[in-house]
Amino acid sequence: MDISPQGLDLLIQREGKRNDAYQDSVGVWTIGVGHTGPEVHEGLHWTDVQIEEALTKDLQRFEDSVNSHVKVPLEQYAFDALVSFSFNVGTGAFEQSTLLRRLNQTDYAGAADAFDMWHIPPEITSRRNGEREQFKGTAFEPRIP
Repeated sequence: MDISPQGLDLLIQREGKRNDAYQDSVGVWTIGVGHTGPEVHEGLHWTDVQIEEALTKDLQRFEDSVNSHVKVPLEQYAFDALVSFSFNVGTGAFEQSTLLRRLNQTDYAGAADAFDMWHIPPEITSRRNGEREQFKGTAFEPRIP
């Protein structure tokens, strides 16, 4: 599966999009939609095209992780939520998570509940709640125009 257009919109809304490099909450230089790497440094500016190209490349890693580690059927909205989650916590954390373990045991409700284990730091709570509800297919955040 690939992330849907609606899932991509929500991921961008959650991550934010910035054309100029900035230091994230733990001091990592970041640009675009959550892009990090050795090429990102103070003073770096990207065009919207550069941001889109980097995001497309970055997303592939997270989509591949979800596709290769989830062993049960998923609805598109659940897949999108897992890509958003892994984009934020990293593929290693996703692949070792209780969320994934429960999901692969076909415990969809338990997997949804496991999003609540990731309210770290507390500022991330609204994102996790949104991803949980997206995973369940019960609610979506409004799109920011």
